[in-house]
Amino acid sequence: MFAVAADEAGMRLDQVVPRHVPGLSRRKARAVIDEGGVFVDRTRVKVAGRLVRAGQQIEVNYGGAVERTEPPLAPRVVHVDSHVIVVDKPAGLVTAPTPESDRGDLLDQLTGTHGEVYLVHRIDLPTSGLLVFARTRDANKRLGDAFKAHDVDREYRAIALGAVATQTIDRPVGDRRAVTHVSTLETFAHATLVAARLETGRTHQIRIHLAGLGHPVAGDTQHGGETARTFLPRAPRLALHAAVLGFTHPATGERVRFTSELPDELARYVDRLRDFQGAG
Repeated sequence: MFAVAADEAGMRLDQVVPRHVPGLSRRKARAVIDEGGVFVDRTRVKVAGRLVRAGQQIEVNYGGAVERTEPPLAPRVVHVDSHVIVVDKPAGLVTAPTPESDRGDLLDQLTGTHGEVYLVHRIDLPTSGLLVFARTRDANKRLGDAFKAHDVDREYRAIALGAVATQTIDRPVGDRRAVTHVSTLETFAHATLVAARLETGRTHQIRIHLAGLGHPVAGDTQHGGETARTFLPRAPRLALHAAVLGFTHPATGERVRFTSELPDELARYVDRLRDFQGAG
């Protein structure tokens, strides 16, 4: 973040940004602005020609926006009606706008194809699986209340390193109570396929809980799953998938449930683990 100097007053936004961000050309600055990665006095500004004033605070978040050459990944729509949309998100697609960009994310894509859409919950960028979005304010409120009350069925599939026993993990995440019910589905040499059912929904809850047991999720670069037990076949990405999503429909009052199989790259990884007999 930087403040506009007195001698920069009246300059275009795409002129002043490169002066303060090393390695960012004016062309790249325009790309970052167009992606929504520039904030002026905490407001996202997407007009490269906007004239700046002395003292304004400018924040630039460009991440990989300037290197992006491929179109964003697209989700699979599992269910849609006039109240909700349920989608199967691929790994690598961000759920909602970030400081770096407000384009191409899942919410932006759904808004472009279905009109007004409300974000109800998120799953991590490297995680795949099921999410529900609301299409009306009333549906958004009802679903939001259900998530706050933990009246939503959410079950993940995870490949954890080591031998993981069926158990309930009740351990705080970020100083808030967090409960995950873990069930063993299949064991391999030095790894376990588990079902992880969320009773609460804290950020990175499953990843933190399994890592706390000494059994991080395979491919988890933030919580030890990438470096531990390196003799195992390398995971293609974070081995975590939101496989089950159930909730009370906000309009009909009926309980609905959706499921999603492991995506191909994780299914192939499971096959490799079944064949792997390495010793550690």
